[in-house]
Amino acid sequence: MKSPLRGLRGRLLVAFVLVAAVATLTTGALTFREARVGVLQQGQDTVIKRLRHHVNGVAPGISYPPVQGDLEWAAAEVARAEPAQNWRVLVTYRELRATSTPEDSFTELTPAMRAAVAARRAAVFQRVSTDGRSSLVVGMPITLEASGSSPASGVVVFVTVPQTAEQGYVDALVTAIGRAVVPALGLAVLLALLAARGVLRPVRELRRATRSIAEGHLDTRLAVNGSDELADLSHTFNETAEALEESVSELRRMEARARRFVADVSHELRTPLAAMSAVTDILDEDAGGLDPDTATAVRLISEETVKLARLVDDLMEISRFDAGAADLRLDDIDLAESLRRTLAARAWLDLVDARLPGSGELRGRVDPRRLDVVVANLVGNALRHGARPVQLRLHAREMSDADASVWAVIEVLDSGPGIPADVLPHVFDRFYKSDTARTRTEGSGLGLSITAENVHLHGGTIRAANRAEGGAMFTVEIPLRQPQQEPLRQTPHQPPHQPQRQSPHQPSPQPPKQSPQPSLKKGES
Repeated sequence: MKSPLRGLRGRLLVAFVLVAAVATLTTGALTFREARVGVLQQGQDTVIKRLRHHVNGVAPGISYPPVQGDLEWAAAEVARAEPAQNWRVLVTYRELRATSTPEDSFTELTPAMRAAVAARRAAVFQRVSTDGRSSLVVGMPITLEASGSSPASGVVVFVTVPQTAEQGYVDALVTAIGRAVVPALGLAVLLALLAARGVLRPVRELRRATRSIAEGHLDTRLAVNGSDELADLSHTFNETAEALEESVSELRRMEARARRFVADVSHELRTPLAAMSAVTDILDEDAGGLDPDTATAVRLISEETVKLARLVDDLMEISRFDAGAADLRLDDIDLAESLRRTLAARAWLDLVDARLPGSGELRGRVDPRRLDVVVANLVGNALRHGARPVQLRLHAREMSDADASVWAVIEVLDSGPGIPADVLPHVFDRFYKSDTARTRTEGSGLGLSITAENVHLHGGTIRAANRAEGGAMFTVEIPLRQPQQEPLRQTPHQPPHQPQRQSPHQPSPQPPKQSPQPSLKKGES
């Protein structure tokens, strides 16, 4: 099963969603970063500003060098100045230290920050996180007032301020961005579906039109809308389809003219050939009274006349198949009895090992004349070009199709050398020559082609193969039940709706002769 993501629709949808997701997440991340920095920067500046104000207020009250009491007083005063902010204050001077809260270890203060404050005279800050709670630690040295300079007093005030409010603002910002991303992704999916539909609709139309042309509907065209690349593609498709339709129509016209020519020529030859055959029959009867050379010439002319008449008959029969004029005249018959009559009519009962069912055991609705042509051609071909013994088998086979239909299987086997492997695929081709330098044969080169056409007209199949024990085997399978009214069959050489041109000299379709002669040598067509 084809994966949905491997189709053009799935790939367009995934591409649109990925682009929308990347754009939305990138925008959200940048917005969050800028907003967070702004919120924290504002809180940080406020704390530093207020701490500087309070330090400046307590600095004059500290004696230098300070004692422990001065440090405790300064820490308490700074903490008392911001009761609502919960400031924790630490004041240090060398080894002395005092905190606003007794026993406060002030663990947030790192050695690196102590060193940074000792090296500078400006405020130093650091954000720390303890147990998931964010705090701002600010260190500010107290400087002494001197003429032209501000030397450090050595007293440093550290303040730890919880950033609960700022953390709340940041959390709210994350929630807002998350709520904005979901609708954006949904809108991106909707736009992706609309865009994919707009792109895929012309593609679907193109696929439908291509399939229609492949099925033989060469007049299929696409509607050209707009002036984009898809419109250019539709226009190009229409031009290609029009050129193809013209080419195929011309080929069909040429093919129809060729068929009419063959049919007309064959028909025109029948009358003089009939007269020639009558004359040669009389000459054959009198050949015994002629001198040897004249008798040989007469018999040669008689044989060639018979071959030519047979070739003309086969050409007319082939032209009927090509023109779609060959039809079935169905009858409910005993197949085994029909095959026995075929052998008896040609005096083959003693030459062929017939393994047929008993009378009435296998009946079918087939055309008995065309069945006679099929069997006569295959058996005659085996007797002439194979080797005895020749077997003719008939049995029924139930097919495993939906209707569980029963088919008749006719097999003709010989014990000859078999058919060369390179000839087997072409054994039913017309006038096929396995050896281009071969001499003329008795057959017309159309016998097996006519046999295959008769089998196909019944809706059956025919195949040739070599037997493992030696010899060739032809197998014919025909359904026993044909439609009540068999429509005229259109061969691939005939356009479906092209009317038949009937030449004033062309006879109406005729049934095959009752006793056609096998005409193809094994390994030849």
